[in-house]
Amino acid sequence: MARAASLTRPDSDWSAALLLTAGLTLARVVALFRTPLQLYPDEAQYWLWSRALDFGYYSKPPMIAWAIWATTALGGDAEAWVRLAAPLFQAGATLAVFALGRRLYGGAAGFAAAGLYALMPAVQISSAVMATDAPLLFFLGLTLVAYAELQSAEGGGRLAWAAGVGAALGLGFLSKYAAVYAVIGIVLHLIVSREARRAWTPGAALIAIAVFALVLAPNLAWNAAHGFATFHHTAANAAWGQGGVNPAGPLAFLASQFAVFGPIPFGALIAGLGLAVRRRALAKPDLLLLCFTLPPVLIVAGQAFLSRANANWSGASYLPGAVLVAAWLVRWRARRWLAAAVATQAALAAFVLLALAQPRIADALGASNSLKRVRGWSETTRLVIDRAQAVQANGGLSAVAVNDRFLFYTLAYYGRGYFGRPGAPPLVYWLLTASPQNQAEMSAPLTLALGARVLGVIYEGFHHREMLADFAAVPWREIDHIGLDRKHQRRIDLFIGEGYRPQPRDPVTGLPKPSSSRPTPP
Repeated sequence: MARAASLTRPDSDWSAALLLTAGLTLARVVALFRTPLQLYPDEAQYWLWSRALDFGYYSKPPMIAWAIWATTALGGDAEAWVRLAAPLFQAGATLAVFALGRRLYGGAAGFAAAGLYALMPAVQISSAVMATDAPLLFFLGLTLVAYAELQSAEGGGRLAWAAGVGAALGLGFLSKYAAVYAVIGIVLHLIVSREARRAWTPGAALIAIAVFALVLAPNLAWNAAHGFATFHHTAANAAWGQGGVNPAGPLAFLASQFAVFGPIPFGALIAGLGLAVRRRALAKPDLLLLCFTLPPVLIVAGQAFLSRANANWSGASYLPGAVLVAAWLVRWRARRWLAAAVATQAALAAFVLLALAQPRIADALGASNSLKRVRGWSETTRLVIDRAQAVQANGGLSAVAVNDRFLFYTLAYYGRGYFGRPGAPPLVYWLLTASPQNQAEMSAPLTLALGARVLGVIYEGFHHREMLADFAAVPWREIDHIGLDRKHQRRIDLFIGEGYRPQPRDPVTGLPKPSSSRPTPP
């Protein structure tokens, strides 16, 4: 593991990495505070979770809610403060990339790795929205740094780095269960590397496992108390075998990695793998990083064959992959390719920041469709609140019931000054199935006690027949549209529902049972 370059000018190495990270982070934060784009519904969901801190939630571990609680406690609930932790986590991940690359290959490769990672297309998006990938990548970065240091540590230092591996890995699991890829990477490295097995003394292994279990224990306890809801949701999200296999899925997924990882870096990764196979030899640091880079890509490609896969599901490979690609390009003396990769990704990063601050740029380039879910939610909320106030003034209102989680969470966020106010109706979720499918259905369901006179809100016409049929009378109904841009609108159906009495339906699918004969209200 080369350290000569990093030992010659350690201060300048770190100064350059800090300058790069600070400059990008400042630009990202400025863009967050200037953007007119509204919260994505998942971001609104995480914000709502942060109002009631816990050790777990229906679909995700708790780290994202904790992070939002911290930033909004500092600056308030505006969109930029909800998202602020995202660029900060990615700043930490970039420094972890530099530290890992410098530790394994020297300062030049470490700085190149930091540049490739920080400018990676997927990282640009992850820095602009508050999602689980940013904290996951930060803690995976810390895990890899501690793991790399452990390989040559001795005595008390070995035990300290082992504890660091356990702590960082536990925090990674509290961010997103995709941290399991790090466990797979460690196990794979132990299998293929004799040196890795020697580094793990029984004492070091015991300390790492104990610290990991201690960090993760509160989330496991929460899941046990809630029927392991998060684990069930994660398994259901994979949807293996549902609807048959998808032979073209792996190729489509691998093609998407050129977009999220970067075309030149992902091409270099494939080329490096080809060379390693042909030569049947790998340097020890290369082997370590490959054990962490390949499993997410290959496993998610398999998932794409069995069902479906999003491009970012292999996100655990981004950080070790960036270090490995940078090391290979430096070793191959492929300076032009490295410069082209950095320049290409820097141009894309600049475009993302400009489009974030000025979405009209994206509109002008025909990218409006990619922004439609971060527009129009405050206007949608204003429409719903206006109707709720009118209905309440003319006969009373027992609840505002929605049939879509996007609507529920964005109404909760943008209607935070109305819902929960004394005298305001509660915001609740109409249930299609008996078993909860998300946190809103579990925590705020429409009940018989709240169903006397409801303002129903239907998103894009989804399940409108089933929802209307659950009320004895529907004396009023209207259809509205919220303009998002020149081409896109959001349809919102509003109705007054009286006498909530849900029809018998299949508890899993929500389909009407044969015995149900109640007519659907007009």
